[in-house]
Amino acid sequence: MKEPVVEVETTIAADRRTVWRAMTRTNTAMFPGAEIETDWVVGRPIRFTGKWEGEPFDDRGEVTSFKENEELSFTHWSATAGEFDRPESYHRLRYRLAPLGGKTRVTLSQYAEGKDTEIDPRTKNEFAHTWKATLEALKKTAETMDQ
Repeated sequence: MKEPVVEVETTIAADRRTVWRAMTRTNTAMFPGAEIETDWVVGRPIRFTGKWEGEPFDDRGEVTSFKENEELSFTHWSATAGEFDRPESYHRLRYRLAPLGGKTRVTLSQYAEGKDTEIDPRTKNEFAHTWKATLEALKKTAETMDQ
């Protein structure tokens, strides 16, 4: 497996089951403002639809791992990235959940699946910024789910 392009993490004041539910529900906290369509079977499609900054999006990919309360990964393509829907335009996102004394450490890694070229530092920083915001939304959702 290639090294991740970016990797971000956060600690969430909720157990892994609660974080997992926040990630995998239809109104997913993995992508703020998105609804998710999938059956969570490895090799099957995953689709995210919604609005981001007022603009509609329709992202897609394929589930690549599903280990309940532990790990979830999928390929991801978004038209908003400005690239055609072809294999080299996809990246893979991997969420890992680890118990941390009643809390959960969530690590989000992004891998460049089909790219052979190096991704420039500015783009990596943009990715990291986006994924940090994503984890903050997940944190906020998971920490308030059962209240």
